[in-house]
Order: sequence, then C-alpha cells, then structure tokens
Amino acid sequence: MNNSSVLIRPESLRQFSTQVFEFFGVPAEDAVLAADVLAYSDEHGIDSHGIARLKTYFDLLRSKRINPVPRISIVREKGSVATIDGDNGLGLVVGPKCMLTAMERAKVFGSGWVSVCNTNHYGAAGYYPVMALQQNLIGLSMTNTTAGVAPFNGSEKMLGTNPVAIAFPGFREPPVIIDLASSAVSYGKVEIAQRKGEAMPDGWCIDREGHPTNDPTEMIEGGALLPLGSIAEGSGHKGYCLAVMVDILSAVLSGANWGPYAIPFAIHVAPSSKLVGKGIGHFFGALDIEGFRDPVEFKKEVDEWVATMRRTKAQPGKPPVLIPGDPEREAYRLRMEEGIPVDRSVFASLQSIAAYIGIELPVS
Repeated sequence: MNNSSVLIRPESLRQFSTQVFEFFGVPAEDAVLAADVLAYSDEHGIDSHGIARLKTYFDLLRSKRINPVPRISIVREKGSVATIDGDNGLGLVVGPKCMLTAMERAKVFGSGWVSVCNTNHYGAAGYYPVMALQQNLIGLSMTNTTAGVAPFNGSEKMLGTNPVAIAFPGFREPPVIIDLASSAVSYGKVEIAQRKGEAMPDGWCIDREGHPTNDPTEMIEGGALLPLGSIAEGSGHKGYCLAVMVDILSAVLSGANWGPYAIPFAIHVAPSSKLVGKGIGHFFGALDIEGFRDPVEFKKEVDEWVATMRRTKAQPGKPPVLIPGDPEREAYRLRMEEGIPVDRSVFASLQSIAAYIGIELPVS
C-alpha cells in the first residue's frame, strides 16, 4: 500500500456493500450476492471492477434507474439454450442467477447456454466461470458494455470493452481462469490512471480526433479505447473481431442494445437517443466435462498442462511463465492477509455514500 490508498478489511467491504444495496430495497440475499461479486474483484486485485464501482450502482439505484427487486424470467427456451429477461435488475444479481441456469441445463443436457437482455454492468467476467468449477463444469461468460472502443481503424466509440472469461478446473493444480477484455485495456484502468495522474502506455487509446494519446483525460473526454492489438502491426483486427463476437452473442442474440446503443453504466451519461433492445446483454455457458471424458482424467491432464507451461524457459530478463489466474491468486493471498487497498478518491466516494445512508465506513 502507498499513501494514495486506504486499507480496508475484506469482510468490512463486503458488509458495507451489502448495507448499501439493502438500503435501496435490494432483498438481503440478493444484497449479499451483489456484494460477493464486487468483493471477488477487490480480493483478486481487479481494482477496476470492485468497490470502485459501488458509487455508480449507488447513483443508479438512488435515481431509480435500476430495479432493486427484479422479476427475472425466461422469455424463450429450447433444450439447453434460453433467453432471460433481467427486468433491469442489478447485473450483480441477474448475472449469477443466469449463470446458475446455464449450469443447471448443463447437468441435464451436457451443456447450457443462456443469453440475457434487460440487465446492466455485472462486475468482473471471471466471477461467473469460477461458479461452474465447483460442479465439475467448464464455465464461460461474456457481456457487452457501454460503447467506449473504436472498431479497428475507426475513430468513434462503437463497441464496449466486451470482456470474455472461461475457466477450466484442475485436480491438484489451481484452475486455469482466463478473463480478458476485447479492448487493449479496460476503461477502469484508464480511470485509475486518471485518478493517479499517470500517463497511459502507448496503444491504449486515441483522442477525439482519432490520434494516439497517453493522456487518460483526452480519452475520457471524447476519445476512445483501442481494440486488443491496437493497430495493424499489432493485429488489432483480432481484438475487434472478438468484441464483435461478444456483442452479438450477448446483445443481438438476446434482444439487448448492441454496439453504440448499449446503455451507459454511468449516471452522468445520457442513453443513446435510439434504442434497439432492452438494457445491455450477457452470455453464459457451462459444459459438463463428464460428457467429453472422465472428469478426474481431464482435471489430471489439466494439471499436467499447467506443469508443462510452468516449465517453459523464460525470455532473458523476464519473470517466470505464469498460468492464467496466477496474478489474481497471488493478489488474493496478499489482500486477505493485509486488507484491500482502496484509492483515496474511491474512499472519498464511499464516505459520501456512508454519510447519505447513515452508516459507518470501517477501516483497518
């Protein structure tokens, strides 16, 4: 931790988030669930998607732009697939419940696939496939998001960061957990750079004129993020195509707003004057390993795969080769011991929430 952060115990942050959601009428069980999704990010070092987002949920709930008691319903289904309407509920609640539906169908049909409309920001994409690991399932999740990314060679915000995550269980080794945005970087990391007054690396963003920029404010004030790979020399078309896949599976397939029409996850940003669906969309998948091969054999071979990758000779001057999920596991180990470092500007927003609700914001 440094002087720009405040340490807060993980359990205290969970309790605080739960109280905030309950204040706005979110049922107790759902409030605990929503707090758990946020805590997953903070506890695993994903600072862009955890408690830093609570102020936005607070603003949206206070302005009644999120339904605290949604009636989540299946609107269409066939065998292993279904479309679910989230009734504009918290994405942090709608997401886990829809993932459970995909997992239940996987147990019956061998796979389960759920596309979701009429929802909003669902936290870190990686939270959902981790749910599936506990039942010997391979889990998959993705979501479209507020337009903030330019298509390959474009200079306008037309797509979201549109993340995708998938997880594979191991036997004795930890699971392989892949969680990545289809953009060069998440919008949350641009916000972090702005809060810290730091320049961004090359290849993250363009300004409002379409020129490369290292200034986070220039991106936020009319610029755009670049797709994964950024430019032609970095194969930026690949990140663009990945974003397109997520947008279509999450939003076009479910009947949500896609591309530039996605509902903004921000109280101060007006929605597009044109809507092509309901809310934003998610997509969840679950695969029953038993339908492919013996689950124990599979997990033992994942162990061997992990061990093989770890034995890879590192490039000169580079750290050892990691397995997807390793940085988050190390962050979890440290943060559960030392506490969650909360940026002081984020901490100030939590203080304002606490004052409004009339509760205490505990610190370590």
